[in-house]
Amino acid sequence: MAAHNELGKWGEDCAADYLQRKGYTIVERDWKSGHRDIDIIAVDENRTVVFVEVKTRRNRVFGEPEESVDYRKMRNLQAAINHYVKYRRIDNEIRFDIITVVGTIGSEPEIDHLIDVPL
Repeated sequence: MAAHNELGKWGEDCAADYLQRKGYTIVERDWKSGHRDIDIIAVDENRTVVFVEVKTRRNRVFGEPEESVDYRKMRNLQAAINHYVKYRRIDNEIRFDIITVVGTIGSEPEIDHLIDVPL
């Protein structure tokens, strides 16, 4: 696996662990809708279905990780989320979050959780 893929997998693992420590239940990871994907799908204590995009970076030299969730990525996420909601017949409240993970494999990551990001 390429180094950047390993870093991304590590970041998603850190984000999933973080969510579980906060009381979320992980429902799906890396759910695919064609060429689109949703990194983490979880349920919070209020039964809200939370769709999470995880952005992992070694550092902030090139800006904040969440800045890479651009218009095109948001449109793809909207389409994937809509597909998931219809496919699973979700009737609960839903929301979109971004979790950023900054660090390197083997280090203690900096994790930021942006809650209810508008799509």
